Amino acid sequence: MITSHPSACARGLLRAAALVVVIVSAGAAAYVVAPRVEAQQNPPAAPAAAAPVDLHVLPVQGNISMIVGDGGNITMSVGEDGILLVDTGLAANADKLLEFVRTIAPGKPLRYIINTHVHADHTGGNEKLGPVGSTIAGGNVGAGAGVGASIIAHENVLNRMSAPVGTASPTPIAAWPTDTYFTKKKELYFNGESIVIEHEPNAHTDGDSFVYFRKSDVVSAGDIYVTTLFPIVDTMRGGNINGIIDALNRLIDITIPKDKQEGGTYVIPGHGRLSDEADVVEYRDMATIIRDRIADAVKKGRTLQQVKDSKPVLDYEGRYGSNTGFWTTDAFVTAVYNDLSKAAAAAKPAAPAKAATPAPKKN
Repeated sequence: MITSHPSACARGLLRAAALVVVIVSAGAAAYVVAPRVEAQQNPPAAPAAAAPVDLHVLPVQGNISMIVGDGGNITMSVGEDGILLVDTGLAANADKLLEFVRTIAPGKPLRYIINTHVHADHTGGNEKLGPVGSTIAGGNVGAGAGVGASIIAHENVLNRMSAPVGTASPTPIAAWPTDTYFTKKKELYFNGESIVIEHEPNAHTDGDSFVYFRKSDVVSAGDIYVTTLFPIVDTMRGGNINGIIDALNRLIDITIPKDKQEGGTYVIPGHGRLSDEADVVEYRDMATIIRDRIADAVKKGRTLQQVKDSKPVLDYEGRYGSNTGFWTTDAFVTAVYNDLSKAAAAAKPAAPAKAATPAPKKN
């Protein structure tokens, strides 16, 4: 059972308020009025093949709502310019998500999709939702320029979703980002507010982005920050534990708490419940403490099995640990150990070359 830290429970009670939760059943749309609760999601055991589930919407603040139940959390902005989605969930749920969004915002065009990273539980709906949207295009453009929603992501997301010439692409072309950036950030103005898309290098993956809605004061954090599991370090796609901690520190820089109260800047995690700065600080501290414990063991020459036997995550395992699913406690410790061992080996100075023995002098 996943349990919350006592302070998190207290904050959850303070956060409860009467808001509308829209639930879409498998057959038709139904509306249920219920108290707002912090939805907890279990991570998908197999993200690309998970069975469709009910979707729920949680109004956050300003233009922003949070859609849960479709793989990773989805952030939605609705306003006079139309609809913007951050991430699109699983491919298996794409038709349901499209119907759900149309029910929530009837008549509104889907203008933009922003992908926080490459994983299928966050990009799976691109192929279905992208073509039905309509990009905002200026004058003097060719016919068809506004067809389809613009799909924005860091260029490393496109690199991983596409493929080099002569090899098969791992994803359909229609799912690829259509508008990429390679700088530190990309800016957008939509629905009456400034939006900053900021790259966080080599964190969860090598293509992670935070999406900060400045007027609504909400950050969509992707899988750099989750409330259900230990940090997910995808080393196969350029992720590392130090990059995650750096990104969490950046997230804390962006967020501002409401004075002596719950709230302020809200953070939508890749998986799990709606959060604020205090939640992110608690998660960052956990990641830093565990990183330092394993780094110390690596410095002392401990093997991976010795590190596991020492139980470096014991005091956090009841909150973030898992023995099943795609990201287990064992997988987390293994990834961090291997990552830090590799970094330690790379930082070790090379042994000085032996001086050549001088040739004997002739008498």
